[in-house]
Amino acid sequence: MTVLVTRPGEQGISLCHQLNQHGFKALHHPLITIQAGEQIPSLISVLPTADIIIAVSQHTIEFTHQSLTNANVSWPKTAIYLAVGQKSAQFLSKSTHQKVHYPERSDSENLLELTQLQNVSGKRIVILRGNGGRELIYDALVERGAQVQYCEVYKRKNLAFRSEIAVPFWQDSQINQLIITSSGQLNFFIEQIAPQYRDWVFKLALFVPSERIAIEARRVGFHTVVNTGSASNKDLLAALAKETGRK
Repeated sequence: MTVLVTRPGEQGISLCHQLNQHGFKALHHPLITIQAGEQIPSLISVLPTADIIIAVSQHTIEFTHQSLTNANVSWPKTAIYLAVGQKSAQFLSKSTHQKVHYPERSDSENLLELTQLQNVSGKRIVILRGNGGRELIYDALVERGAQVQYCEVYKRKNLAFRSEIAVPFWQDSQINQLIITSSGQLNFFIEQIAPQYRDWVFKLALFVPSERIAIEARRVGFHTVVNTGSASNKDLLAALAKETGRK
């Protein structure tokens, strides 16, 4: 019984380590790399004019904070700060020294239910994100009359792999559970799997952080999909432990 962890970088490595500590075997196979985004230089002029700043992930906070630090510029003190998840909110609060609001369930739909986003007509809102994603937040806030701007502070680069090499190796490693934390990575993962291996892949127990991704996963063919309700390593681990009867 082995878990295939596809989340990138230190978060993926850390999750594998935590899984090992709880008696799981884990194999790290990142699907993307994370690099600085081309819009980072605009942060200095964009953030001070924002009424609301939304960070969609810890990566956005890390790259933004590093950029502001390098420019000897502080995070705005007058903006309202929001984050999609609790872990990101804690990280953002530590970086900004400001109160950060976040939904109980870490997804776009629940973020949009927050009180701070209900009366936003005329408000200037900046969404810190990677290259693509979170269109639902943007579209909903524009519909509510806000002036919304993306700032792509990092970019994801897909890491192609050959399924005729990877899948037999996963089979030999007794992979039976799979963690994918975004719809973009889910779609890319499926694209990389040759038709002759898809039946095997679709039988893996798939763990995803939101119902939206879960619905998409079932639509493409996965038989067993678990919505963990969060992309934090803590919640992913808890969901795996619950499904397998481990503590």
